[in-house]
Amino acid sequence: MLVPHRPAKGQRVSSTVTRADIGFRSERGPILIALMVTTGLVAIDSTILATAVPSIVKDLGGFSEFPWLFSIYLLAQAVSVPVYAKLSDVVGRKPIIFIGIGLFLVGSILCGFAWSMPALIAFRAVQGLGAGAVQPMAITIAGDIYTVAERAKTQAYLASVWAVSSVVGPTLGGVFSQYLTWRWIFFVNVPLCILAVWLLLRSFHEKIEHRAHKVDYLGATLLTVSLSLLILGVLEGGRAWAWNSPQSIGAFVAGGLLLVAFVFAEKRAAEPVLPLWVFSRRLLLTTALVSVGVGAILIGLTSYVPTYLELALGTTPIVAGLALASLTIGWPISAAQSGRLYLRIGFRSTVLIGMTLVVAGAAVLAASSRTPMLAVVAGSCFVIGLGLGLVASPSLIAAQASVPWNERGVVTGTNLFSRSIGSAVGVAIFGAVANAIFAASGGSEKNPATVIAASSSVFISVGVVTLATVVAALTMPRKTVELAEPQQP
Repeated sequence: MLVPHRPAKGQRVSSTVTRADIGFRSERGPILIALMVTTGLVAIDSTILATAVPSIVKDLGGFSEFPWLFSIYLLAQAVSVPVYAKLSDVVGRKPIIFIGIGLFLVGSILCGFAWSMPALIAFRAVQGLGAGAVQPMAITIAGDIYTVAERAKTQAYLASVWAVSSVVGPTLGGVFSQYLTWRWIFFVNVPLCILAVWLLLRSFHEKIEHRAHKVDYLGATLLTVSLSLLILGVLEGGRAWAWNSPQSIGAFVAGGLLLVAFVFAEKRAAEPVLPLWVFSRRLLLTTALVSVGVGAILIGLTSYVPTYLELALGTTPIVAGLALASLTIGWPISAAQSGRLYLRIGFRSTVLIGMTLVVAGAAVLAASSRTPMLAVVAGSCFVIGLGLGLVASPSLIAAQASVPWNERGVVTGTNLFSRSIGSAVGVAIFGAVANAIFAASGGSEKNPATVIAASSSVFISVGVVTLATVVAALTMPRKTVELAEPQQP
């Protein structure tokens, strides 16, 4: 059984990892604040843009191209996560998170000065490459400096950033667009990036023993290109082009072939960018599958709940956003308490309790969707958020706790990458379901009955995904092997 090491209040923490000959020191309070600020970069950016899209289109044009502002960001973030995760296990967390913040800062400045929609789309890709390092590194560093017993609360702090951002982001986007200029939704990232770097430089110190490493350039290239093609096919299939079009078939075939080539390359690589052992361990595989489900559930709710409330009930965007915010309010509340549960009853049982809440909330949402009521939607989202807080954090911490320092970056990155894949696939599936309903009814989004029918079908689909995620959770090992935390020398 793991015995947590609890340092004295204000004590500088140091740790050595014999296997990798790597040590780190950190003042944990300031570093956690730095990680929260860093996470806020990605969290606010994911919510602030939506309310500013009409202003951007009015200024730059390109209405038919604006969905790429979201797609290219998600694509760049998803494909870069595994590469950053592996590099962090080789050169350390600090250089990678600085690279991520730097790219995010540069991308934000370029977006603020964008002169056309294609230029803004290209600069959003730079932002996405930065986000691909920022979010997983923040979670990985928290996993490095906190014990298993403490990680639930730290993950809750990080999750609370998303809860605040779900309210602050849309509000700031509306204020900037209405009273200043939409360009400020990107410029606001500049002081946040500078603050995050300053806090990390001041508080977090890594001591890495530099050794010769063989960088897996071939594997990184094959992985990036193959996943880019596959995710592109999923994101744009049925929207930018038909599923059976040459573009769609070509993207999937080429992506699949390159992914096979990547597997063979990793078997021969001295230091593979994504070690195949990640998928050979039952705990890591099942927690990754759970993360896929979490990503799909999240994208289904965040994409369709606001539209459902605004078009079906005529609520304002702010009210619809607050109803959805109940999801991210429930998440950190339960995540903060999950540590008590998984230390007492285990990770698997905690995840299953969480999934029970998710299933209950999704069932109520789906059952009541034909007769929309604001209070029911908000309440269902809150219950689902409570459940996800008992699913996402414990499943991730279980994976982290089963590996040493020099494998934790890859494991964390794989888990978050799986969530991104779930979101990408979820976007395609739920979009196809909604589009089918719209097409059958003449495609009138101004008709509340049509919106209700389409949204109801999406919510039912979310319910199906929750049941599949329960199956993945049931296959998790009953007993999790936890590595002893590194002690102070």
